[in-house]
Amino acid sequence: MAQAASDFSINTIIGPNTTFTGDIETGGFTRVDGHLRGNLKVKGRVVIGERARMKGNVTGTNITIGGVVCGNIISDGHLVILSTAIVIGDIITRRIQADDGCFINGKVAVCQTDERWTKTMSEHRDALGIRSALPVFQRVYG
Repeated sequence: MAQAASDFSINTIIGPNTTFTGDIETGGFTRVDGHLRGNLKVKGRVVIGERARMKGNVTGTNITIGGVVCGNIISDGHLVILSTAIVIGDIITRRIQADDGCFINGKVAVCQTDERWTKTMSEHRDALGIRSALPVFQRVYG
């Protein structure tokens, strides 16, 4: 049975006393209240709770950040950064709400049109490709 768009049941949760290392890819509402070292890719809504600590990239549709994220955030929907949040990394989103008191250290790109979104994501992927090829280039050409 297909899940309704208005269904807010949590499909994946990393609880407050949980530490997880590794990448996670889920297909539904995901909440992190513990510690995550790895990338989080969600086809749906993401909540990073106020006490959460994360080192890795976050990708999702609608994302709310309340804790600490050291990594890039990509939201193809709406991104909310609460006053308790610390984000150290670049942000690409279609819409953003940053509460007074939050801390962001990185570039922020808000892409309101599909054309701008496609261009920004292409540039982001190109930059990732160059960064991932750099160590190989340095080993070969010293």
